[in-house]
Amino acid sequence: MGPVKEESPGLARFPPAALGYSTLWTNKGFPPAMDVLVAPLIALVSIVVELYIWVVIIGVAASWLVHFRVLNTSNRVVYLVLDFTHRATEPAARPIRRILPDFGGIDVSPVVLILLLYFAKDILVRLLVRLV
Repeated sequence: MGPVKEESPGLARFPPAALGYSTLWTNKGFPPAMDVLVAPLIALVSIVVELYIWVVIIGVAASWLVHFRVLNTSNRVVYLVLDFTHRATEPAARPIRRILPDFGGIDVSPVVLILLLYFAKDILVRLLVRLV
């Protein structure tokens, strides 16, 4: 093994003013408070998408349980859960069902919806991180 080279000091040793940045404005022209606002926004977007994914999963599981007669829709709580999940997920799943071919009674639109939600969440988080 050869001798260990010393790393360059990097930009950490220089104050922002020495690098051409104003002390009031950093991060691509945004004020420093933008960091404080964007981090919770990223967390909020992530949580909302994760909750929506769980609503989709609960709706699919509940519909299977109703189909196999484990749950009865005459039960008011079961009916409310199914109605909520259907109303929450149907506007997003309907266009996916129109695009997908018929798979013989198997609805794969929730799987496609979940994949699209993860993809959209990743894009949004990366865009918000780039913003800062």
